[in-house]
Amino acid sequence: MKYMMFVCSDPEPETDESRVPDIEVWVAENDAAGRRVTGNVLAPPSAATTVRVRGGETMLTDGPFTETKEVIVGFDILECADLDEAIAVAAAHPMAHGGRIELRPYADL
Repeated sequence: MKYMMFVCSDPEPETDESRVPDIEVWVAENDAAGRRVTGNVLAPPSAATTVRVRGGETMLTDGPFTETKEVIVGFDILECADLDEAIAVAAAHPMAHGGRIELRPYADL
C-alpha cells in the first residue's frame, strides 16, 4: 500500500538532539528495503505560488496558502505492507523528533 509521508516542521522539537536519527541512514535503509519510492526536501514557503481558478480566471498568489508555524518541508512516498509498517518507518525519520510526520494513504479513485 502506498503512503504519502509529509515531513513538517514543529515549533516544539525534541530538545535532546543525541536521540535524533541520521537522515542519510534513514534514506539508505528505506531505499534498500524498497519502502521509500521517492522523496525530497521542498523549497521554503516563501518560494510557493498558490494557484486558484475562480469564474474561469486563473489567480496566482506568491507564498503559501496559509500562514502557520508548522510547514511542510519535504515528502516521501512509501510502499508499505500496511499502516503499522508506515508508522514504524515514519517514527524512525529524524523529523519525527524535530518536527511532525503526517501519513496519508493513497485514495482509491
